Amino acid sequence: MANAFDVIVIGGGPGGYVAAIRAAQLGLKTACIDRFTGKDGKAAPGGTCLNIGCIPSKALLDSSKHFHHVNHEFADHGIAVKDAQIDVGKMLARKDDIVKKLTGGVTQLFKGNKVEFHHGTGRLLAGRQVEVQPADGSGTVTLEAKNVILASGSVPIEIPNVEFNGDTIVDNVGALDFTDVPGKLGVIGAGVIGLELGSVWSRLGSDVILLEALEDFLPAADATIAKQAAREFKKQGLDIRLGTRVKSAAVKKKKVEVTIEGEDGESTLTFDRLLVAVGRKPYTEGLLADDSGVELTERGQIRVDEESRTTAEGVWAVGDCVRGPMLAHKASEEGIAVAELIAGKPAHIHFDTVPWVIYTDPEIAWVGKTEQELKEAGVEFRTGTFPYAANGRALAGGQQAGVVKMMADAESDEILGVHIFGASASELIAECVVAMEFRGASEDIARIVHAHPTLSEAVHEAALHVDGRAIHRGNR
Repeated sequence: MANAFDVIVIGGGPGGYVAAIRAAQLGLKTACIDRFTGKDGKAAPGGTCLNIGCIPSKALLDSSKHFHHVNHEFADHGIAVKDAQIDVGKMLARKDDIVKKLTGGVTQLFKGNKVEFHHGTGRLLAGRQVEVQPADGSGTVTLEAKNVILASGSVPIEIPNVEFNGDTIVDNVGALDFTDVPGKLGVIGAGVIGLELGSVWSRLGSDVILLEALEDFLPAADATIAKQAAREFKKQGLDIRLGTRVKSAAVKKKKVEVTIEGEDGESTLTFDRLLVAVGRKPYTEGLLADDSGVELTERGQIRVDEESRTTAEGVWAVGDCVRGPMLAHKASEEGIAVAELIAGKPAHIHFDTVPWVIYTDPEIAWVGKTEQELKEAGVEFRTGTFPYAANGRALAGGQQAGVVKMMADAESDEILGVHIFGASASELIAECVVAMEFRGASEDIARIVHAHPTLSEAVHEAALHVDGRAIHRGNR
């Protein structure tokens, strides 16, 4: 049958499109359904990540970082630049061009791997049938498959009494398309999205205030790293107010008035624009027919087992719509694993060594356990640290803010967690992920020759410090 497949994937984000391509590589007749439409009106597979998340935000982070360096750091290198200006329209056009290239690349990958692509939304019916509503509004089409992979992703969380209007009160999508630099920008939430987008507009000239309901800054990160990061971000001009709850927001005379409650009681702040970045939730609206057989958890996630099987036979789910961290690379690895399991091959999804990254400047990256988690679990461990300020490459590049922290089991020396705050942390963490995946010890990294001068030497020195034998810093 023309509409019969071995695998149908609903969702074309990092979990979905990767799963579809891998399934096709394994010889399975595969279709992928994705709803995203680009600014040119054409299909734009790639999900939130490529269209309105990871990729466009990193493009703006890079642009704003260059602008900041011109205004605040080039002088230290003997480079004089007067009256540097930012062309916001050109910056946004560059961002959009990058997105278009990458989503177009996914389209070409589908063609090259013979994945049948459907631009529209998919709804799972009973018996692994999938109803497709084309994006162009034409009649629905019903497909059927031996296996269905749900990769529907996530959407921003809204909060009571703060309604998005797409202009002055926005989610992360709106904050990617401000046509000018807000004089004063409020950000509800000092997590990953809030910090990254807040950093973008702060570097470009906005007065940014981040309102965080939690008492602790970045509680998911290691406390030592979070403390150093908070101190550095404060130097950069980010005003992070912890223990501050937002009660309501209203637009008055083209300004956003935000009522907050903190330790000093209730008060009001006024902003030119307000970004709501309090997290994301699984997107399952319209995804499942009542008789699909797929169950949701109390948190609204699709219920799956350790191999990503749902409660319906032959139906799998991956990415943000299931348990585990909402990370693009986690979704991709799940998608690959599921495709291989469907093809009868062995596959394993290992969450213990999934790296986390916050793309501020400096960056924050970690893998494994935090110090607080190890202490709560009663695990005996040793710690090694090394500051960027003692690294030659960091100093030469004017990137001396930061630290590497490594923790290893007190008896076996197996690496239990590595946490990095500093330049290129997103790249440096990969070495640590590899070591932990092979259950390596701090001694293993300590004995590996690292090129000089490189930032990676900071990881090497932290590993040496675990055993009290760092060369370029004092030891215990």
